[in-house]
Amino acid sequence: MKLRDIHNVYFLGIGGIGMSALARWFKHNGKAVSGYDKTPTALTNQLEGEGIAVHFEDDPAQISDKIKGSKEYALVIYTPAIPKDHKEWAWLKAEGFNIMKRSQVLGLITESMISVAVAGTHGKTTTSSMIVHLMKTAGIDCTGFLGGISTNYGTNMVMNEETNSIAVIEADEFDRSFLTLRPDVAVVTSIDADHLDIYGDKDALKESFALFVSKIEKKGKLFAKQGVGSQILGDENRIHHSSYALESADITAENLRIEEAAFVFDYKTSKKTITGIRLNVPGFHNVENALAAISVTKYFGADDDSIREGVSTYKGVKRRFEYIIKSESLVYIDDYAHHPVEIESLLKSVRALYPNKRITAVFQPHLFSRTRDFAPEFSESLSLADEVILLDIYPAREQPIEGVTSEMLLDKVTAERKTVCAKEALLEQIKAWQPEVLLTIGAGDIDKFVEPIKTELS
Repeated sequence: MKLRDIHNVYFLGIGGIGMSALARWFKHNGKAVSGYDKTPTALTNQLEGEGIAVHFEDDPAQISDKIKGSKEYALVIYTPAIPKDHKEWAWLKAEGFNIMKRSQVLGLITESMISVAVAGTHGKTTTSSMIVHLMKTAGIDCTGFLGGISTNYGTNMVMNEETNSIAVIEADEFDRSFLTLRPDVAVVTSIDADHLDIYGDKDALKESFALFVSKIEKKGKLFAKQGVGSQILGDENRIHHSSYALESADITAENLRIEEAAFVFDYKTSKKTITGIRLNVPGFHNVENALAAISVTKYFGADDDSIREGVSTYKGVKRRFEYIIKSESLVYIDDYAHHPVEIESLLKSVRALYPNKRITAVFQPHLFSRTRDFAPEFSESLSLADEVILLDIYPAREQPIEGVTSEMLLDKVTAERKTVCAKEALLEQIKAWQPEVLLTIGAGDIDKFVEPIKTELS
């Protein structure tokens, strides 16, 4: 299909963070957009407020007449989360509609644009949103397809001003979606083992990332976290690449220090130093994300002053080291971390910021398979907190696995105080422990407790 031939776009799973970004892009570009999702959410409410029709009953009769009456000019976009027995999905296939996965549509949209793709098992949402903000600050026109809600822009879809803008894409490794892209510039933030329910083992995951990197345009550029490039670059090394890390890499952060809960550092390469960069979104891992974002923005010609301004005014992404309460008596941070490496980075950064405070971590494991595959690593990373409250495992797309529970994690946690808690008892449990620094952590529905916790503790 050609984009110019599409008049109507229908989404199966429109409320997903990546799907809703695409819906907003098509709406912005003059297409009639509608869609289905399982349940109403704050995001679907926003889409409806923006003039996008959304319904929540799986019924082909709910599909708009605009879609039904113009099959040759309609595009159906689906998420892999749609079940195989979905009635609308079956009807649209039987009627012969043009149906594409979100990742295929991203490839279609960006094939004629200069593109930056940010991949990695964690860190990609923050890094891609940071690149967008730094580019906007530097006056470089870009379009941002993000996997989270940018706090600076209040959306997951940052629109371009000109038709020839640079596309910044969060490239998802889940079900190998990122292999539909052919970026001019790519970032790979991490390749820690994850999604083993899809890949089977880490070697298969690495092979997928190697394929992704092989799709970078011949005159393109790769920025990879130190230690990552050597695992995924082929022997021919045709791609120009640079490594980044806090130290011992091509791109590093020198004179790194904490000042008033912010990270201040100098951006350093063999040819360039930018001094006095202040990052107000804390976390050592976010300093590394900033190194990648600065490098991409410099690649497209940003000056040093705009880099400093962009980093200092970057406000982060919802549910990524997001301060909910920040006072002398209590700090409350909410974070999307759902992998042991992410939890370790989060807790080490919080400990560095608040070395004399008692840290209480509330964690909701995400997926039975992930909990099973990384149980010792989860327990070890959570042990960096002083107190740990575990919720039951959030199943998402999975059925329970016998013997895989939150209790199996708790047994190996070495924190001073620990417990497994039912959702309905969480507020009372937190109140009883009187935390000094509280973290809610996880990718399930733990975010539904953020406002109630805030209200209770305030």
